[in-house]
Amino acid sequence: MADLLCSDAAVRNADALLRANGGRAVFLRLPTPAAANSDSEQLGLATPLFQDAELAPAAFHAAARTSTLLISGSAVKAVVGSLKFNSAEVLFETAAGVVIDGVLYTILSSTASTADGATYLYTLELLAPDR
Repeated sequence: MADLLCSDAAVRNADALLRANGGRAVFLRLPTPAAANSDSEQLGLATPLFQDAELAPAAFHAAARTSTLLISGSAVKAVVGSLKFNSAEVLFETAAGVVIDGVLYTILSSTASTADGATYLYTLELLAPDR
């Protein structure tokens, strides 16, 4: 029981710190599922479609070439559950990138921070687009 309380406290603490240090919303750009029994999908003639999943709270630190994005573990858990992904790692690998202020950043790596088995924070290393 104490472990559960400690992990819940870590998640709430991370959410509060992210809100206090930026607390912005970012969007994870994901491909839409393929339509079943669609001849144009099967032949590769259909235009790929994407959907954006909101992740908040998040804190973003832009640097010269690569940037860092901290995302709430509870926000990622909600998206993983609602879109029926197996894990957050699969979610980030599937994503086309992260949209921040209308700019699409490529995800280079993701790291999970955990406390007593509960993930309270995800750190994404992002690559800025070439201008």
